Amino acid sequence: MLHVIYEAVEDLEPGRLARIDEERGAVTIKLDKFAPIEDVVRQLNIEMVQFLDRSEWFQLWDKQILSRHTPRQPLAIWYLLECREPFGVDLQEGRGVVKVFIDPALKPEEFAAVMNPTVKNLLDGGQWFQLYAGEIIDHSPSR
Repeated sequence: MLHVIYEAVEDLEPGRLARIDEERGAVTIKLDKFAPIEDVVRQLNIEMVQFLDRSEWFQLWDKQILSRHTPRQPLAIWYLLECREPFGVDLQEGRGVVKVFIDPALKPEEFAAVMNPTVKNLLDGGQWFQLYAGEIIDHSPSR
């Protein structure tokens, strides 16, 4: 089963505003609890590009399997500071892209709290899977 967890933390390396860690079936996205959300989102976009470049995540979209290596539309996740949902986030999934619109009034801790059920709902849709150490992990319950 896949899990993506957002955490606002106090113990990131000095000068680091976001970090993405991956293991089998899980991604942990750590955010600097005390940094301005604008700075965290800017760094989170950089970290997400680097993460997608080094990991093997896939989206099933209309009978197509899309990845970071899909020609003309590589898989992308973008975080955008734009209030579409007051005091929250609006996640929009499309073919090969996920856009997360974040209310700029949120603090990193609030953003993390809102993202956890939001990304769980995305994964519950069953369109995402991870290739990890040669094993395909989807959103089916683990055995």
